[in-house]
Amino acid sequence: MTRLSPRNALRRAAGLLAAAGLLAVVPLAGAAAPARADEPPVFTLGGPAETSLHPYRAGGGPKPSRLGITVTAPSGEEGTGFAGRFTLTFDLSGVAGVADVAFDGAASGAETSDGGASGGEASGGGALGAGTSGGGTAPDCDVTGAKAVCVGTGVRPGTHPVAVLVVTAAAGGERGDSGTITVTGEAEGAAFTPFTTRVTVGGPDLVMEELPFRTELVPGDRQQAPITFANRGAGDAEGVLLTLRYTRGLDIPQRYSNCRYSEDDPGPSGVGRTTALCTVEGAFEAGEAYTLATPLTIEATERAYRDTFLYRIEEAGPPRPAPAAFERGDGAVLRAVPVTGPQNRVAGRTADPTPHDNEREADFRTENTADFAAYGDRVSGARGATVTADVGFHNVGPAWIGHLRSGEDVAVVDFTVPRGASVVAKPDRCRAVTAAGEYREDQRSPAPRYLCPTSPAVHDGEGLDLPFALRIEEVLIGAEGEVTVRAPSARNPALPFDPAPANNTARLVLNAGDDGDGGPSTPPTSDPGPDASPSGAPATSAPGGGAAGASGGSDSGTGSGHGGGLASTGSGALTVAGAAAVALTAGLALVAAARRRTGRHS
Repeated sequence: MTRLSPRNALRRAAGLLAAAGLLAVVPLAGAAAPARADEPPVFTLGGPAETSLHPYRAGGGPKPSRLGITVTAPSGEEGTGFAGRFTLTFDLSGVAGVADVAFDGAASGAETSDGGASGGEASGGGALGAGTSGGGTAPDCDVTGAKAVCVGTGVRPGTHPVAVLVVTAAAGGERGDSGTITVTGEAEGAAFTPFTTRVTVGGPDLVMEELPFRTELVPGDRQQAPITFANRGAGDAEGVLLTLRYTRGLDIPQRYSNCRYSEDDPGPSGVGRTTALCTVEGAFEAGEAYTLATPLTIEATERAYRDTFLYRIEEAGPPRPAPAAFERGDGAVLRAVPVTGPQNRVAGRTADPTPHDNEREADFRTENTADFAAYGDRVSGARGATVTADVGFHNVGPAWIGHLRSGEDVAVVDFTVPRGASVVAKPDRCRAVTAAGEYREDQRSPAPRYLCPTSPAVHDGEGLDLPFALRIEEVLIGAEGEVTVRAPSARNPALPFDPAPANNTARLVLNAGDDGDGGPSTPPTSDPGPDASPSGAPATSAPGGGAAGASGGSDSGTGSGHGGGLASTGSGALTVAGAAAVALTAGLALVAAARRRTGRHS
């Protein structure tokens, strides 16, 4: 029995996954129960339908192919991930005598394209995609004979790599030898759809050529994508599957009838990639190069900012049912034709077949902006009442913002609680901090300030809506809290893509009466002290401790929120209302004094 350290397995797998283009940044989500607790989540195991192997070279050893296994968990409204332990079982008996399998290149004895060693006997390893990005732990694998059992914890929503298998042709095998590897999974409170992949000695090896894109763009730019690929294997490919995946700011206007289209993670916390799966019929011969009969068109839309385009080629394999989320296009048929000219023959037909050659990815930077507008609220309540305040921000656009490579949060909402109130319930994404914004170990008791991070992607027209339940401890007329959307780093709070920083701050006003304002405001200039919330105007106690504008004997709170509208750009309503109240009070005092003087002289 062979056992690999999870830490070493993770490190090796992360390098292989990165080389194979399998590590993709996806939005993080807290591992939780599915949306409907009575239905356990169903995870789908997957990978390439078939992988070709380079024939065994007598005296030279085999060259490996790498086979990536993935797991797909429901995302969006369908699910929020899985926090429990799971077990994956790899049945390698189907490739006995056909191929040797290693996990993560852990075994030694076979030549690799990077000068390392792999192959030989099956051995353990693997890395869960969630573990490589902080959403789970790497599976710990035990391998005995032709069976590998891997145990891990946590599965995030979306599709992620779960292991990389290094597969080589077995000594004494012949071209045309074929076998299967089956992966199954189980977990308490979840189910797995099994996956079977086929490996064939002497099959095709498809390689995608890299396109020379213009990567510095402005909205509206279009450019052609004459996708070209070659078969560098030892056998012909009967049909190919072209995968196109592009992020929210890009578009391919054509919708081909032999392509199926789907938008991944369309919600506010998702990246919003569009995926096209195009099945192209034909015999693609070994040693030949092919290109699309009509080049694709890539367009930077009005919401483009930082975007990626992935294009991948693989053998089509047997027909598979289309996922429910995919819809077939209604345009012309996408076809591939042989490349003409001297470059139509591919040199090096015995090149090492590695999956990272199957796909390319381009990053685009579009000159664009996104306006993040904060909004506050206006709520009222008597002492002891609990009220709900809705604060947050909206991305007015035009661009969407995504940190796809780093996976970092785009922004954070910084909320300072008004004086006279305490937080009794907060959104899960928010964490309590001190009044100075420093770390606070106590996350249960009320805090003077809260930081609420976004996901790594914020769509145009989306944002964060953050309901806070506040208990009125003391009724202070016009007590104010501050709502600011800023960069995650407090040292560099400016949002580099936002051209209108003036509306990044808004106010939450308690017991302001009819003239209160929950719109944007400038930060207060006075220091409120370590345990108090800043206020743009002095807060005073209402007579008898009752709520201004509310019945004094009430024990219930009422909120008059922003109603979902965007925060306005004005900031003087609170100041004007306060000045008007002071002037009115002074006028009434003068009238009373005049009447007293008149009474004395009458």
